[in-house]
This record gives sequence, C-alpha cells and structure tokens, in this order.
Amino acid sequence: MHHLLLFNIIDQIRALGWGGAFTLLRNGIVLGSLYSLIALGYTMVYGILKLLNFAHGDVFMIGTFMGYGVLIAFGGALAPTIPFIPLILLMFAVSMAGSGVVGVGIERFAYRPLRNAPRIAPLISALGVAFFLENSAQLLTNSAHELYNGYALGGKNGNFGPLLNPVFTIDQVPVTVIMVIVVLTAIALMAALVLIVYRTKLGKAMRATSFDREAASMMGIDTDRVISMTFFIGSVLAGAAGVMYGLYIGDAYFFIGFLFGLKAFTAAVVGGIGSLPGAMLGGVLIGVVEAFATGYAGGQWSEIVVFGILILFLLVRPTGLLGSPAIQKV
Repeated sequence: MHHLLLFNIIDQIRALGWGGAFTLLRNGIVLGSLYSLIALGYTMVYGILKLLNFAHGDVFMIGTFMGYGVLIAFGGALAPTIPFIPLILLMFAVSMAGSGVVGVGIERFAYRPLRNAPRIAPLISALGVAFFLENSAQLLTNSAHELYNGYALGGKNGNFGPLLNPVFTIDQVPVTVIMVIVVLTAIALMAALVLIVYRTKLGKAMRATSFDREAASMMGIDTDRVISMTFFIGSVLAGAAGVMYGLYIGDAYFFIGFLFGLKAFTAAVVGGIGSLPGAMLGGVLIGVVEAFATGYAGGQWSEIVVFGILILFLLVRPTGLLGSPAIQKV
C-alpha cells in the first residue's frame, strides 16, 4: 500500500509539472492566509488566559454567515442593489463587528465566571459553546449550504465578475483578484495587530496581562477589559477570514468552523501557540502542506497529513517553531 501511494505521488508530480506545483503553492498560500487569521485568535487568548478557546472556529463560521446575510440583504451576488465594492466593504464591516461582539459575549458569559476555576472547567465550557454555536447555526439554516456566488459579484450580463479577473499569470497559472485580496487583506490585518500589540497602550496592557495577570491588576490595569478586548480583536480577525472564505471558496455551512478551527489550532501549535509571528507562519505552512498533500497524494490524505503534523509537533516540539517554553512559577 505504501509503495502504491509513493508511485501515485511520483506520477502526480510528473503529471502536474511546474505549473501544477505553482497552482498548489498559490492555493496553499491563500488558504494559509485564512488559517493564519483564525490562528491569531487562538494564540492571543492562550497567551493571556492559557485557555484553548475551541469555540473560536465557530466564531469564524458565524462571521461567514453574517457576511452572507449582508450579501443577501442587498440582493445577492447575481443581482446586487448597490455597487459591489461598497457591498464587499459592508460585508467586512458587519461580519467583523458582529463576530467581535460574539467573541466578547462568549468571554463574558462562558469564560469569565470560570476565571479562577480549575483549568478543565473553561475548556469544557469552550467545547459547550462550540456545540451551541454549531447547532444554533444548523437549526437556523436547516443544515443548508449557502453559496456566496462570489464569481458573479460585479459581473454583467451573466459574465464572471472582476473578482475572478487574473492579476498576473505564472506558467499559464492565473492569480486572480480575490486571491490577491485575501492575501493582502490578511497581511494588512496581521500588520495592524502587530502595531496594536507593540505600539499602543492597549497592547502594552495586553502584554503585561499575558506575563502576569495578578501583577498587572495590582499595577492598575483593568485586566477584565484587556481580556475582553483580546477576545474582540481575535474575533474580528476571524470575522474577516469568514467573509474572505465565502468570497474565495463560496460555501457557508454550519460545520465549517469545526474543521477550519482544528486546522487553525494546528497552525497555532506548529508556529508556537502564544506567538503572533508563529501563528502567521504556522497558518501559511499548514495551508501549503495541505494543498500539496491534496494535489500529490489525493484529498483523502490531506487531513491525515495535517493532523499528523500536529501530533508530531506535540510529541517532538510542543513549543512550536517560534514558541518559547512556559516559565514555571515556584
């Protein structure tokens, strides 16, 4: 069986050639950009509370549906009632703000009452919130797959819209407008987050709270507010990723948060959970690995490869590529 898989991979490499390899690299970078944005939410919350917020992937799912709701409210992609650029900006604004509010609500009602409880309690609460959000979305949508139809947005007379126009081509492989939007928007949001964390008063409070919450509180920092803002910012990034996922892949479904959340968590672990650069690097790496595993080994192997990497890192290097060992207080 292993020999057959190896021969299949070799045949795929020969068949795809350089153009196929660039196609996979292109897809991996775009997908990895989405993973990076979601992974940042995991790593920010873990950095401050040492909590694995397993509901974060479902905040991404809620953001996807919020963007879709705005799109439908203004006529849908096939017959929008306002120009497509303001429509896309409005989708981003509503999804990011709405996801941020959801994230703050989760922190306030599901995690804050358990702030001083044993660590297993908020973890169980996180799983409960994830199931609650997933099943709520399932009931509200009747388990239906809602399609953004982003390919038609801004198009005329039934033609494809400008989101599918090629920006440039390498070896006859086009890089489209929506791909560039996803990557550049992700980079811009990551840069904005780095500026917030390292160049603002809020960021200084976040770093102080992450280092020692009790000491930060004694120094006059409102740690509850800082933690709420951390959840808000992480959820805003997840909401933006949700809209970009909808415009790029096009399928809003109640279960997407579970799988995307697990892969983003894998990205955070690989990069070094608690490290912002690690989350960004891990997201891109996981996206590229998944794309190449899908292209060369087959889609049935991609998730095995991704989660195999998660197990490997947990066994060999649990601090990740850019993470640092936790300081043990005595």
